[in-house]
Amino acid sequence: MSKSKRLTFSREFKLEAVRQLELGEKPAAELAREIGVPRNRLYKWREQLQAKGEDSAFPGQGRRRGADAELAELKRENERLREENEILKKAARFFARESS
Repeated sequence: MSKSKRLTFSREFKLEAVRQLELGEKPAAELAREIGVPRNRLYKWREQLQAKGEDSAFPGQGRRRGADAELAELKRENERLREENEILKKAARFFARESS
């Protein structure tokens, strides 16, 4: 199972995307394909910019991971590694018996 990373876009990227959308030189769908985002995200960015103004729109760096999220991820990885270690131990015992 592969984990997909959530894409984050800089404030400057979002502002430029909205500027391009407002210029109207390309249809929104074409612009979205070119920059690699869903079309509806362009519209959401535009709404945020109109609602908050250029100075307040897009203040952060996307969703932030706190220490709790990092700790939970490390615990999951630790458990996975323990399980893998147990499997390797069982395999080693099995092959040691087979070779004797």
